[in-house]
Amino acid sequence: MPERADTLRRAARARHDDTAARAEAALEALQRQARPVNFGQLAKAAGVSRYWLYRQPELRQKIERLRGELPQKQRRSQGTQRASADSLRQQLHTYREELARLRAENTALKEQLARQLGAARAASVTRIS
Repeated sequence: MPERADTLRRAARARHDDTAARAEAALEALQRQARPVNFGQLAKAAGVSRYWLYRQPELRQKIERLRGELPQKQRRSQGTQRASADSLRQQLHTYREELARLRAENTALKEQLARQLGAARAASVTRIS
């Protein structure tokens, strides 16, 4: 009976080591791909449960440390400056002017179409009579 218990312990240890290796590999893959690192993403990528990840102290520390870091791509994009209020006001002014111009053009085109349709109708009525 002790042999069987040892065999079960070794099998459980091997299964645990395999699962830990998959989780580590998935963690490295997430980092390489600049994807967000969190328990859910890692559990899905590694094929393990989030509960199992929470119970692994070393992995949990790594995940919590990396979870706060932004991927490289996101870090670069946050370094760009945001538009100032004056810049946004100027942009809004430009858009409003363009909108007013387009509305006037639309009105003129509608009037032109109405005149042409009226002329066509008048011509068809006079031809019939």
